[in-house]
Amino acid sequence: MVKEKIILGIDPGTTIMGFGIIRVIGKQMEFIQMNELMLKKYDDHFTKLKLIFDRTIELIDTYHPDEIAIEAPFFGKNVQSMLKLGRAQGVAMAAGLSRQIPITEYLPKKIKMAITGNGNASKEQVAKMLQGMLGLKSLPKNLDSTDGLAAAVCHFYNQGRPNVGKSYSGWEAFVKQNEGRVEGD
Repeated sequence: MVKEKIILGIDPGTTIMGFGIIRVIGKQMEFIQMNELMLKKYDDHFTKLKLIFDRTIELIDTYHPDEIAIEAPFFGKNVQSMLKLGRAQGVAMAAGLSRQIPITEYLPKKIKMAITGNGNASKEQVAKMLQGMLGLKSLPKNLDSTDGLAAAVCHFYNQGRPNVGKSYSGWEAFVKQNEGRVEGD
């Protein structure tokens, strides 16, 4: 019997929390949903944290993920920003832990590397790769939701590196099957 698994990916933030959900069946993944929790209109940091917690619980109760992948806060020069991001990540993690869901944290560079092969890829490059991989018709205006989706896909790839989509016997086969594809499309 082929095991099915749901992975929730979260890009925590205090301005926008992005999330994406995939279903894994055997060695294949399929897109379920991605969206953003907009927090810009709230001035109070504690209100934002409560909303992040509540939305994460709502996602868990709706989609019943088996695992959560979350983007780790990056280290910047602004200590206050780092503290706020860490809190946002912490409440999202607490929501998952309150429902006994395993959580894996990934550095932004690791996520970008898993999706594009380049740890320094831009948000736009990550989004375009996800669009091709998962057959997304369009991309959102803000790319926080694709960042959350990227965390879920990164988690999928880091579980034994299964094959996704087409398989190629070598570089020539790849080129032949992708003749119409142009970099940057």
